[in-house]
Amino acid sequence: MRLARRSISYPVAERMPHRVLTDSRPPPRLAAVKPPPFRYADPATVEEALGLLARHGANAKILAGGQSLMPLLNFRLARPGHVIDVNRLTALATVEAGADGGLRLGALVRQRTLERSPLVRARCPLLAQAMPFVGHTQIRTRGTLGGSLAHADPAAELPAVILALDARITLRRAGGERVVAAEDFFVSLLTTALAPDELLSEVALAPWPARTGSSVQEVAKRHGDFALGGVAATLTLDARSHVAGARIVCFGVGPGPVRVRDAERVLVGAAPSAAAFAESGRLASAGVDPSDDIHASGAYRKRLVGVLTTRALTEALTAATARAA
Repeated sequence: MRLARRSISYPVAERMPHRVLTDSRPPPRLAAVKPPPFRYADPATVEEALGLLARHGANAKILAGGQSLMPLLNFRLARPGHVIDVNRLTALATVEAGADGGLRLGALVRQRTLERSPLVRARCPLLAQAMPFVGHTQIRTRGTLGGSLAHADPAAELPAVILALDARITLRRAGGERVVAAEDFFVSLLTTALAPDELLSEVALAPWPARTGSSVQEVAKRHGDFALGGVAATLTLDARSHVAGARIVCFGVGPGPVRVRDAERVLVGAAPSAAAFAESGRLASAGVDPSDDIHASGAYRKRLVGVLTTRALTEALTAATARAA
């Protein structure tokens, strides 16, 4: 027996139950965004940027890559009245060969550009070696050389590398400029010799010495994190294959990059050997005074510096020997 079909009709309200999604609350005010209020400027020329700095001074912050400034603004740890975006200043985004055989690097050059530059690899191996340790690719694509140096985070690689290279840093202001040695530029924790009305415009590197090798070593909990401790080192050999000079700079173990001169001096004139490098590592460890924090103890960091110094010197020797051949 075939059952008769019935068509059942439902009221529209039953067929398609729905809720009216409306919000009668007013839209959020501008003050509800994460950064504090500020006035924004994007100058088209260096001179215009310097004029803004002269006018606003300590009440202004420079926005380059934004990898340090934006988190500070979002946490409201920085409250500038003015933010000066320098990303249109392409004259500061250059990588050029110096007339003396060294390098001239604009402050706005991206870290990723430094990492991929054949000129940097050829003329300053230490800088090229350091770049892959700086954050992640996305960060290096936006982050700038000048921004990292001006921020001066003690665990950052670039300040240590620039100090190891004895770089010369050009600081410009409206009406003039001055050149500061790297050893005088880094003053203390997140503090540099940069005055409120000055703009870091260029970093000059001397020619790479003959028979010189280099290395960057660090330990971090995860790749891309700030280092628990690290070492940037160069080693120069003389004609007898003895050590003619060394530079050893530690990072992540003090209020800024720390050059350990005793660890350098013990090597000069000596034949490079495992024992000599171990002694240099011991002196490097003795030359830093890191504090405890939630990531590692000061004692661990001291030990770490010694081990990394030995590793860095060993790798630098291999490179120096290859260059001398």
